[in-house]
Amino acid sequence: MCGRYASARKKHELLEEFQVEQDAEPDKELGADYNVAPTKNVYAVLSRVPKEAERAVRQLRVVKWGLVPAWAKDPSIGSRMINARAETLAEKPSFRQAFAKRRCLLPADGYFEWMPVEGEKKKKQPYFIHPSDGGVLAMAGLYEFWKDPSREDDDPLKWLVTCTVITTNAEDHLGRIHDRMPMMIERERWAEWLDPKLTDTEQAGRLLVPAESGRLTAYAVSTDVNNVRNNGPDLIKPLPEEEETALF
Repeated sequence: MCGRYASARKKHELLEEFQVEQDAEPDKELGADYNVAPTKNVYAVLSRVPKEAERAVRQLRVVKWGLVPAWAKDPSIGSRMINARAETLAEKPSFRQAFAKRRCLLPADGYFEWMPVEGEKKKKQPYFIHPSDGGVLAMAGLYEFWKDPSREDDDPLKWLVTCTVITTNAEDHLGRIHDRMPMMIERERWAEWLDPKLTDTEQAGRLLVPAESGRLTAYAVSTDVNNVRNNGPDLIKPLPEEEETALF
């Protein structure tokens, strides 16, 4: 699974990096977050066709992590929908409509995963996993709009926009830490992945290609990341070599 990640790039950096045409919420900017957890607000890159427009426009939007399907009775279901398995996207009622029509990219600097410590039944060591070249990690995601029936139509909170991270089997050298990982979308596939006119799920599924070996790297970090209230760049600093060696 992917249950925690880091996203510290500034909005203007993401607008440039993802060649965004429209800042969907110009008055809203998220601060650097080194401990992004489910139910938090995150940035998502998506393409939508504006009213009376002829083509899709790439947007940067703030969404809530934890997908709430349009048919949900209430938004609490989102806390259980933080990940979507790539293998079953076209089958699961919670994800198949979004997979066909509402795909997005979730920018990250990297993500965290925990590995059991040998000889310690309950202890797990967190690792920070990120692109080897230091670039942005564009995680494949889905997004949904949920209409709150308890609010008036002119209420700005009438619509809730949420997302989920698509996961896949971890590549060999990362599989020792955890058997699942976020699905990356490489830059050359961004436009096709985001294209709302691509509604053939079989074709969209072919864009989900696991990261090549060596594309991501991992190192042990402080257990401070275990507490979602902790934040800051120290959470992604590598453990001193002597501390990491002592784990094994």
